[in-house]
Amino acid sequence: MGGASIWHWIVVGLIVVLLFGRGKISDMMGDVAKGIKAFKKGMAEDDTAAKPVEPAEPVRTIDHQATTPSPTATTNHKVG
Repeated sequence: MGGASIWHWIVVGLIVVLLFGRGKISDMMGDVAKGIKAFKKGMAEDDTAAKPVEPAEPVRTIDHQATTPSPTATTNHKVG
């Protein structure tokens, strides 16, 4: 199959205009533009509505004390 040339697109465009008419196509394009504007407005509202949530009480941490093992706690393992 060959690629579509400019003449193919012109014929397809004429058929679309004959089927739907110029008025319906411009109405559809207007509806698409309204949809895009509504989408952009919704995205802008989402950005302004998202605020960081602060915790009710401060985060508490547990302090760990480093313990060193005593020499009696370790055992020597012999292989053999």
